[in-house]
Amino acid sequence: MQKHHEYLQRILLSRVYDVAVETPLEKAVGISRHVGNTVLLKREDLQPVFSFKIRGAYNKMAQLSSQELRRGVIAASAGNHAQGVALSAQRLNCEATIVMPVTTPAIKVNAVRRLGGQVVLAGESFSDASKRTQELIRQTGAIFIPPFEDPDVIAGQGTIGMEILRQHAGPLHAVFVPIGGGGLAAGVASYIKLLRPEIKVIGVEPIDSDAMRRSIEAGYPITMQDVGLFADGVAVKQVGEETFAICRDMLDSIVTVGTDAICGAIKDVFEATRIVAEPAGALALAGLKAYVQQTGIRDQELVAIISGANMNFDRLAYVVDRSELGAEREALLAVTIPDEVGSFRHFISAIGNRSISELCTRSMDPVKARVLLGIKVQGRNDVAEVLADLKDKGFQASDLSDNELAKLHIRHMVGGNSPNLQDERLLRFTFPERPGALLNFIDAMQTEFNITLFQYRYHGADFGRVLMGFTVPETKRQAFEDFLVRVANMGYAHIDETNNPAYTMFLGWHNVQA
Repeated sequence: MQKHHEYLQRILLSRVYDVAVETPLEKAVGISRHVGNTVLLKREDLQPVFSFKIRGAYNKMAQLSSQELRRGVIAASAGNHAQGVALSAQRLNCEATIVMPVTTPAIKVNAVRRLGGQVVLAGESFSDASKRTQELIRQTGAIFIPPFEDPDVIAGQGTIGMEILRQHAGPLHAVFVPIGGGGLAAGVASYIKLLRPEIKVIGVEPIDSDAMRRSIEAGYPITMQDVGLFADGVAVKQVGEETFAICRDMLDSIVTVGTDAICGAIKDVFEATRIVAEPAGALALAGLKAYVQQTGIRDQELVAIISGANMNFDRLAYVVDRSELGAEREALLAVTIPDEVGSFRHFISAIGNRSISELCTRSMDPVKARVLLGIKVQGRNDVAEVLADLKDKGFQASDLSDNELAKLHIRHMVGGNSPNLQDERLLRFTFPERPGALLNFIDAMQTEFNITLFQYRYHGADFGRVLMGFTVPETKRQAFEDFLVRVANMGYAHIDETNNPAYTMFLGWHNVQA
């Protein structure tokens, strides 16, 4: 315990505020309402390098002598520690070399270079980069600035805990802290648990990068063979011995969460703050939500540390794709309907007033059709109600919301060649996107022609886009043209894609012939 008290003194004497700022502790009204507790966000995304890492990096470097600074500093980092070291070196007028995994988002690499740091890319994870760092230290004699396994770094991160207690003097149930190597969790827990032991400090890790949880369970720091790279800021194969010892003694528990939950938390943070947190930055909030769901607690004060906002723009599409599922605001269902004229309209009517985010089907069976349905919901209970409603109306339906294959691949691949459809026409339609617009569109499509393909996805734009296939025999071609004129007059413009090579190669009967 004496050792932990030494950290209290180190935190109080830390020299972080030469470069770091005291970040606000903000109430997230919408998130609070959704989880039934008061949720407070510690906004470390507002630091000069958009991450808490500047605290520990500067505190460590501020302790170096002028002679040590002249030798230059070196660090291994997935990105945020790198920027902290680079900015600290700029302020202290010394050279900085940063070894980063090749998987590091470009936004972090470029940020380090803009701050004057020299970047060396090596390996796929932090542990791989660390090995290259040790080689460079032997070659250059530069001073190593650890990302987490150092008392001064841990103490610098611990100033976040000091600020939280100063900013919120009243009752707190728990503070949720993301864990990579464990420096932030160790520092925050050291301060809070020594001064306010009744407050829970709960670590959060991705389910595929949970080295700290596994280490505490094993009783010693284990080494993971592989780690998930989505939350690259916490993609650590082995935690530090010092951080392990502190987290083992001080943390109340560790919560693990999946990628969808992290994506959902990124969206929650954006809606609350209008900033885009990186995956590791939203990790604590994802853990907070999981903890509330697991324990059922209500009307408590909860803090989540938003640790960083260095999001790679290329990941935004993936985050958007998975965030609604992660926040339990969307369900992905497989529904079987009769393959006959009128059944599709009956199916759409059965969904009622619920918002549809995605709708895909491809005629492959002369008796029944399978539809992939994305639908807006309000949690798991709502999904059960949707399934029950569809069953009552005669449709077979199953929930694919937790099916990784369906979410990653199948939802983007529904279709394929159908050798039975020799008279298919393919058309693209647009219509103004508003509540009920899809059902109105389906009503306008009521015709004697069988629908063989239907693909719709909500894109958040002013216009909805639908791809449709129809069976049009030779004897009914003029009737089909008359039908197209009628729907065009109703405001549903179309583009004929029957001869589009993308269709003929991947969806059409023509490719089967070839």
